[in-house]
Amino acid sequence: MNDERKLLMKLSEGERAAYKKVLWEEARSNALACRACPLADTRAKVVFGDGDPDSKLLFIGEGPGADEDAQGLPFVGKAGQLLTQILTAAGISRKEVYITNIVKCRPPENRVPSPQETVICDRHLQTQIMLIDPLLIVLLGNTPMRWILQTNEGITKLRGRWFEWRGVAVMPMFHPSYLLRNQSREKGSPKSLTWIDIQEVKRRWEEVKTAGKLSEDIFVGGRA
Repeated sequence: MNDERKLLMKLSEGERAAYKKVLWEEARSNALACRACPLADTRAKVVFGDGDPDSKLLFIGEGPGADEDAQGLPFVGKAGQLLTQILTAAGISRKEVYITNIVKCRPPENRVPSPQETVICDRHLQTQIMLIDPLLIVLLGNTPMRWILQTNEGITKLRGRWFEWRGVAVMPMFHPSYLLRNQSREKGSPKSLTWIDIQEVKRRWEEVKTAGKLSEDIFVGGRA
């Protein structure tokens, strides 16, 4: 994967776009054909991801649910509909970003992916990250936050802060399914905090789109 990244950097813009398209289709085909863990035996469809693979803003969730498993697309059930509403309210279109999950197949009964499943599926995620080459990543919930940042802290403590991860700005946010279980909009509630967080994401994304790079003052949370 590092060799492919180095090669991409040496190519002209046009050559890079063409080669990236080939690598992206290869990565997608590999994921769709994957039978490396037991989740392959119970899935209906592999949920590779959705959106713009050239976007500099990447959202990573936990894993597909029943609706996602049926449609082969991430965040299309009730939690996904809420995510879309949150993005739209902040002025972000799903078509402008890329959305994926830590694991690409639905864990039975929507349980948390096991460590083994997460490790096995990580090669698909890392390939996506390498090819997308985002500058901003939003981690939706405890599972992607703990996996990417390698922390045992909870989402309540770390949400809303930017962390540096491999030169990328990473922010944990509450998973929309958690917001569905916590309907209060009072000040300090998960929904009100998420609104603050997504506005910060929007602000930093606009900076990236204008400058083509991260603002120097973004990393106030820590380094991973």
